[in-house]
Amino acid sequence: MAKKADLQPWLLDALQRSGGKGTIPQLCKLVWELHRDELERSGNLFYTWQYDIRWAAQKLRDQGVLEDITKLPKGVWGLAAPK
Repeated sequence: MAKKADLQPWLLDALQRSGGKGTIPQLCKLVWELHRDELERSGNLFYTWQYDIRWAAQKLRDQGVLEDITKLPKGVWGLAAPK
């Protein structure tokens, strides 16, 4: 069964498959395509995952893994450049 903690690596995988950045709907669609079965069996997470993935993105930004949202167009998430 999927957990909220799974959303961070799933989002990173979606970003990598998308060339390092993408719109929120594009990335969520890809996560859905790759993890639909797990999400459907995830209990309450099934109903909240698109909200929770935003918190996963924020945690990744806080860790410096994702680019600051002020440096990207609105609604786009991207991987931060390696330091």
